[in-house]
Amino acid sequence: MAAGEPGDLGGYYFRYLPQRTFQSLSNPEVTSRLRQWSMLGRIQAQAFGFDQNFQAHQRDDFVMAFFKDPNVIPNLKLLSDSAGQWITLGTEVKKIEAINVPCTQLSMSFFNRLYSEDIVRDCGHIVKCFDSFCDPFLISDELRKVLLVEDSEKYEIFSQPDREEFLFCLFKHLCLGGALCQYEDVLNPYLETTKVLYKDLVSVRKIPQTKKIQITSSVFKVTAYDSVGMCYPSTKSHEQTFSYFIVNPIRRHVHVLYHCYGVGEMT
Repeated sequence: MAAGEPGDLGGYYFRYLPQRTFQSLSNPEVTSRLRQWSMLGRIQAQAFGFDQNFQAHQRDDFVMAFFKDPNVIPNLKLLSDSAGQWITLGTEVKKIEAINVPCTQLSMSFFNRLYSEDIVRDCGHIVKCFDSFCDPFLISDELRKVLLVEDSEKYEIFSQPDREEFLFCLFKHLCLGGALCQYEDVLNPYLETTKVLYKDLVSVRKIPQTKKIQITSSVFKVTAYDSVGMCYPSTKSHEQTFSYFIVNPIRRHVHVLYHCYGVGEMT
């Protein structure tokens, strides 16, 4: 049987946790930034609990069981392609893809190289460049160039493993924004929003012997397909349309971070 096809779903049962709210997405400062970046009303985090031990190698079974679960189906939110309304899935998932996203970074110093490589000035202002397009994104500064343009001079300051890190993915998604994104002139709003969102989604623990902090979450980027084709996070593929499942195996919670590219709320 192909990975992620229904069969023995490993006995996972899920429950929706509406009381678990994500302050990082509702605080006024972040809300105002998301509005500017054309993501407000199109990004959402939800929490679900589950009842079995989670092993990272079982992720396909886990994700398939999630989409089949009677407590998930009426509660998992996504945006409709047509009206841009929040809806539930309303179709039977036949196949899933769950790509492992490394999650090891514990410090925002990961982004210090943006200063040392003159992407951002010491005062925090992002260095501008001549306009170019990397479809569908307008590139008018060195930050978006380093995020998107593979043959640009500074692209390799972040290695491929760096770029796969969940912290980098979050940062990049926020920098690129939605369809009518008004980009920032300074770096700090991107860093601050990335930090609060990351801390809200990812779980850590202190190892008693060493006193070191360790990330306990596993992260997957998830796509689901019905009999017609891709149905989640959307029927249309886009770099800025995504769903990440952040699994806390100790508390047995899964956080779902969802965004669908489009025109965010203006007012």
